[in-house]
Amino acid sequence: MTEKKILIIGGGIAGLAAGCYAQLNGYRATIFEMHGLPGGLCTAWERKGYTFDGCIHYLFGTGEGQPFNQMWQDLGALQNRPIINHQEYQRITDGEHTLIIYTDPKKLAEHLTAISPADQDLVHQFCEGVNQFTQFDMEAMYQKPRSLMTATDWAEFGRKMTPFLIPMARWGQLSSGEFASRFKHPFLKRAIAHMFSWEEAPVMMGMCLLAYMYTGNAGFPAGGSLEFARAIEKRFLELGGEIYYNAQVEKILVKEDTAIGVRLYNDKIYSGDWVISACDGRGTIFDMLEGKYLNRQIQKMYDGHLPMHSMLQISLGVNCDLSVEPHWITHLLEEPVLVTGESRNEIGVKHYCFDPSLAPQGKSVVELIIRTNYTYWQRIYGRRPYDEEQRQVSDIIREYLENWYPGINQQVEVVDEATPLSYERYTGNWKGSTCGWLLTKETMPILIKGVSKSLPGLKNFLMAGQWVEPGGSVPLAAASGKNAIQFICASDQKEFTTELP
Repeated sequence: MTEKKILIIGGGIAGLAAGCYAQLNGYRATIFEMHGLPGGLCTAWERKGYTFDGCIHYLFGTGEGQPFNQMWQDLGALQNRPIINHQEYQRITDGEHTLIIYTDPKKLAEHLTAISPADQDLVHQFCEGVNQFTQFDMEAMYQKPRSLMTATDWAEFGRKMTPFLIPMARWGQLSSGEFASRFKHPFLKRAIAHMFSWEEAPVMMGMCLLAYMYTGNAGFPAGGSLEFARAIEKRFLELGGEIYYNAQVEKILVKEDTAIGVRLYNDKIYSGDWVISACDGRGTIFDMLEGKYLNRQIQKMYDGHLPMHSMLQISLGVNCDLSVEPHWITHLLEEPVLVTGESRNEIGVKHYCFDPSLAPQGKSVVELIIRTNYTYWQRIYGRRPYDEEQRQVSDIIREYLENWYPGINQQVEVVDEATPLSYERYTGNWKGSTCGWLLTKETMPILIKGVSKSLPGLKNFLMAGQWVEPGGSVPLAAASGKNAIQFICASDQKEFTTELP
C-alpha cells in the first residue's frame, strides 16, 4: 500500500516532532521551513565565536523517568547530551536586599522566612505548594488528543489529576503580582512579583517550574537551543523524513473543503494527504487559508485582546569569566528606565558560563532581556531611527550593567540586539511573539481546556505548536506535534506507535 504523505509547515520543535512521529508510524513526512535552520524559535546564533541562545532557559523532561522525558528520547533530543541543573532559579535584588530563589522548597522557605519572619505563614503555603507539584504529571494532559480519549483514559487522567485539583484551583488563578501584594515585607512585595519573569504569570506555573527543577526535570541541555533542535532534525532525517529549507509556504491548497497540498512562494506545488501547520497561527488561518475556515471563537482569539510577549534581547560577548557570579539576576531599579517609550522597573542579566560550549575559554556570554512594545519597533522599522534606537537602548542598558559589574563594558567584544521585528522576520510569528499567547491567569483556562487543533469545515488539516498551546513551552510544542500524528493515526484506524516498525 502506498504511504500517505503528510506535509508539515514549519521546522520548529512542533513541526520536527510531528515529522518524527509521522515517520515512526509509516507516513512520509515533508517539512517546509522558511528559514535555513531547524528549530524555529528554539534557536541560537553565533557571533565571533560566541553563541547567543534565544530560547531555552530550562527544559521540562530532562529527568529520566519523569514527565516528558520519554518524548525527548523518542525524538533523539537528549541522548548523550549532558544536562546542567541549577540549585538556584535566579536572584532578585534592589541593591540592599537579595532574594535567592532556591529550587529546594525547604531551603527557599528558610531563606524567605529569614528575610521576613512576619510572612512565615504565606511562605509556608507557597513552599508546600512547590512540594506538592513535584509529583505533578503535567504530561498526562498531552498523552493523546482529548477527542481520542476513552473512558479508561479519562479515568486514568482523573486519577492523576485529583490530588492536584485543590492546589490548581488555589494557585492557577492567582498571578505573581497578586501573590506578591499579600506579603508584608516591602522588598518581597516588589521581588515576588518578578519571581517568574512577568507579573501576570500564574503562581502555579512558577510552582511547577521550581518543583521540576528540584527533581532534576527542568535542566539546561548542554549546547543550547539550536543544538537541541538539530538533534531532533537528525532523528527526523534518519527516520527517512525530508526537509526543504528556505521554503516558505504561501498557500494551503484546498479542494472540496479538504487540504490537499501547499504552494510555496516560488510557485512550486506539493501534494499531500494531510497538511499540518506548525507555524504562525494567524498567518495560517488568515493568509494561507484566506480566512475561509473560521468561527466566532477563532476570530476572537486573534482579535488582539489576548496577551502576547514581545521582547528585546541584548546579547554580549565579554572577554572575562563571570562564572563566579549568579547565572541569572534581576535588578529592581530605584527609578524606572524609559525604554522605547515605556517605563521599566527591572532589568534581568543572565550569563551562560554554566555551559562552556557557548563561549571561548575564559570568556562569557551575557544576555539582557527586556519586555518591549512591538508597535513601537514596527513604526520605525525601515528608517534610520530603527538602527539608532537599537543602539541607544543597548547603550542605556549597558550603563546599568557597568554599575553592577565595574569595567565590564571595556571587555565587551560583541554586541547583538534582537527586537520583536527580528523574531517576526525569523519565524513569521505575529507581532514577533516569543511564545504565542502569553501564559497568564486569563489564558491558563485556555491551556487547561485545550484549543482545537482543527478548523471548522476543513478536512485533513491540523495545527500544532505554540498557537494552540498557550504559554509557548518547548515540551508542549513537541507534544502538540505528537498529538497531531496520533489524531491522523486514529483517522486512518492505525495503532499509534513510538517504535520503529
